[in-house]
Amino acid sequence: MQTEIKNEWIYEQSPNEVWEYLTQAELIALWLMPNNFKPIPGHEFEFRVKPISSLDLDGIFHCKVLEIVPFQKLTYSWKGGPGNGVFTLDTIVEWKLEKYGEGTKLFLKQSGFKEVNHSIFMGMTNGWQSNIQKMINHLNATNNGKTKV
Repeated sequence: MQTEIKNEWIYEQSPNEVWEYLTQAELIALWLMPNNFKPIPGHEFEFRVKPISSLDLDGIFHCKVLEIVPFQKLTYSWKGGPGNGVFTLDTIVEWKLEKYGEGTKLFLKQSGFKEVNHSIFMGMTNGWQSNIQKMINHLNATNNGKTKV
């Protein structure tokens, strides 16, 4: 079984513009989930959605900012489970941005999936694709349609 999700996307927007959608709570909420993210190492935050009973997730993802290199790298933990402090999902999400021509290459790696997480792994693999498309749509709306995937 795969233990990590890896993806990359190419944007015509600058790393600074893409970075905003990874580090500003109100922009993250537009494409991913409501949250209380702050771009501060050590900050603990949550993503919240409705409970996902089919995956035994209570809908609260507990995260902690592990590393920030402005406009280049963001790493945070991502934990979830049925509730009451029980975590059946304990992963690390790493975003990297590189200048790519006039735009940006965005890399995603989410690692740490276990055999028991197979259904969650599949759901998150599809979820990242769909959520990144939402980010692209928002970037396009504010940048006159200049994003490529």
